Amino acid sequence: MSIQTLIEAKVKEGFLALYNIEIPSVEFQATRKDFEGDITVVVFPLLRYKKGSPVQIGEDLGAYLVENVEDITNYNVVKGFLNLVINDSFYTNFFNEITTDSSYGFVTPSANESSRMVEYSSPNTNKPLHLGHVRNVLLGYSVSEILKASGKKVYKTQIINDRGIHICKSMLAWQKFGNGETPESTGLKGDKLVGNYYVKFDQEYKKEIANLVASGTSEDDAKKQAPLFVEAQEMLRKWEAGDEEVVTLWKEMNSWVYKGFDVTYKSIGVDFDKLYYESNTYLLGKDVIEDGITNGVFYKKEDGSVWCDLTDEGLDEKLVLRSDGTSVYMTQDIGTAIQRAKDMSDVGGMVYTVGNEQDYHFKVLFLILKKLGYSWAEQLYHLSYGMVDLPSGKMKSREGTVVDADDLMTEMTNTARTISQELGKLEGYSDEEKEELYRIIGLGALKYFILKVDPKKRILFDPKASVDFQGNTGPFIQYTYARIQSILRKADFDYSNAVSIELHAKEKELIKQLELYPETIQQAAKNYSPAVIANYTYDLVKEFNSFYQNVHILGEENQDKKVFRVQLSKKVADTIKSAFSLLGIQVPERM
Repeated sequence: MSIQTLIEAKVKEGFLALYNIEIPSVEFQATRKDFEGDITVVVFPLLRYKKGSPVQIGEDLGAYLVENVEDITNYNVVKGFLNLVINDSFYTNFFNEITTDSSYGFVTPSANESSRMVEYSSPNTNKPLHLGHVRNVLLGYSVSEILKASGKKVYKTQIINDRGIHICKSMLAWQKFGNGETPESTGLKGDKLVGNYYVKFDQEYKKEIANLVASGTSEDDAKKQAPLFVEAQEMLRKWEAGDEEVVTLWKEMNSWVYKGFDVTYKSIGVDFDKLYYESNTYLLGKDVIEDGITNGVFYKKEDGSVWCDLTDEGLDEKLVLRSDGTSVYMTQDIGTAIQRAKDMSDVGGMVYTVGNEQDYHFKVLFLILKKLGYSWAEQLYHLSYGMVDLPSGKMKSREGTVVDADDLMTEMTNTARTISQELGKLEGYSDEEKEELYRIIGLGALKYFILKVDPKKRILFDPKASVDFQGNTGPFIQYTYARIQSILRKADFDYSNAVSIELHAKEKELIKQLELYPETIQQAAKNYSPAVIANYTYDLVKEFNSFYQNVHILGEENQDKKVFRVQLSKKVADTIKSAFSLLGIQVPERM
């Protein structure tokens, strides 16, 4: 049991004993450095249950806790803050309990715990993955790992947008201008080859529009009448009708793209448990709409279109079926969610990793699914995130101005190589070892830079700043991990047995930070925020570096202290590695 859990129970007990009042929760914060204490109870929120002086309430509770909790040795009250001093023995006993626990902080899912499905990536098959997808996949993958660590069973999934007019544009451009080239004949990844033809379509389409406008056609009409656009629409119609030639080409070009995606996913270090394809799901949901009309969730207008009235919930009326009987995106998303819950019968909730431009869509989707009566609809979450900007400005796929995910990863490796060579600390490494290290540092820098920011915030991504070996960066944390591994390699004595020592203040602070790890995982899972893990890890590393600079480790003469400090260093390294695994980041043994 953590000291915070124990104190919370005792504060509630004390409040009842002192004032005959039950309180639902207790608020804590770290004790400020200029006051004596290890953990602080914030008294102000308790005034809503017991009127009076916050200082007097703090004094009453402090005296009660010293009397009734063996590990609390003293207290002081500053205004509305009750600062508690914890016995060193609590921290040494706690540390000895966790030192050999290889899964420290992680909770094993219980057999009756419902699972979560996390959707991320969900790309279109007309272009390669780009910087925007990178934030998406890193968030989705990390949240999946955090939820697993918090005690949830998780299914990672994506829905691949493999149909529609945008796919036909790439197909048509390849037919007209491709001269039969393939990924094999060009040496290009399949997703890049297909993406090039999406850009080619846009270039040729703009030329046709310009010619029509020059001959007197209005721009709006020219966009609809341009021969390429008309042909792309016809190709989509043929695909929906199952035309053999179009479907064969569609399958072939999509297969090129999937192979390209797989390479990118492997490079960035993410995976999936189940794939869905829009070509299989775009007709889902229609039967649900019919049932919803019967149950009064939807209503039909005179023109035959079907709507859901959400005005009582502060939203608008939402179209779910067009008058001609065709579905809209909302219909598909309703049907797909229901299908997923059927496919994975233990799913008790879903997380959708989608950019914040879709905030309203998901509000409506979740509300409709609740109205339809699905129990799992109470546990739906939109992991909404902001755009990733570059100093050069906004990206546009059809104009070919996106930052390709593969190119970005290569650039990160190159940046790590340049900076590492400038630092010149890689004597004795083979070329292969150096290249692997540059990859680990570069990818770690990229992932950490993106994940340390609250998902809802927009990011301006600066590759060079992200590979800095100082400050709140991935490489700084990786370097600290490697430094500890160096200490462990030099520790030529047995440090496996528990020892009892009087704690140095820096040791105590470090153990207090380690104690927060399980609670941090739970908080990150509750908030669906990898940033909570990232910033915890940075705080842990800062605390270790302060410890490293202020005490002797291998140079300590007292053997018990030396053993304890090596054990403590190892546990910090294990926790860094564990926390970084939740962010999908590797740690190097040497740097």
